[in-house]
Amino acid sequence: MESNPALEPDNNKPPFILILQNTIKRRWQSVLDAAVPHIVGRWVFLLLLVGFYLLRVYLVQGFYIVTYGLGIFVLNLFIGFLTPLEDVDADGPMLPMDIKDEFKPFERRLPEYKFWYSVCKAFTIGFVMTFFQVFNIPVFWPILLIYFIVLFVLTMKRQIKHMIKHKYVPFSFGKKKYANKTTSIAEDIRSR
Repeated sequence: MESNPALEPDNNKPPFILILQNTIKRRWQSVLDAAVPHIVGRWVFLLLLVGFYLLRVYLVQGFYIVTYGLGIFVLNLFIGFLTPLEDVDADGPMLPMDIKDEFKPFERRLPEYKFWYSVCKAFTIGFVMTFFQVFNIPVFWPILLIYFIVLFVLTMKRQIKHMIKHKYVPFSFGKKKYANKTTSIAEDIRSR
């Protein structure tokens, strides 16, 4: 009897679940890639997500431990967002300390897009956790709130001291505008 190769199962073909998984990953990555240039839209989406989460916690009147954990996680991400890539305390001054020094742009340890994406994932996971009563641990929430505020103030105080000590500002609002050469020479002459 002759065998027909078209009717025999192909053992080299990957299983359906792997094909489906790869397709979903590719589509999700294309959605994320399309969101990169839309900074305002991304942050509006995050604010809506945080609003839905806070509304859910308010309506349920619980899940304060989950909210506290989210707050600590976001604070940790925010510190990474404000911190420069190079460790200036260990490596010495990397940023320019004088006008004559070379210009080095501020590079974050955690880039803005990764910060946004991590916070979105955290609030999505937190929102899903509010549907499971196992995470609703009874706790006196004002103590958690006071502890979080103290932790936030101490952490930001340390970060601001670091920023002042090493003379860097982690925020930039748009492209820096330079005057043309003739204008800067004229201003230099007038200032003398």
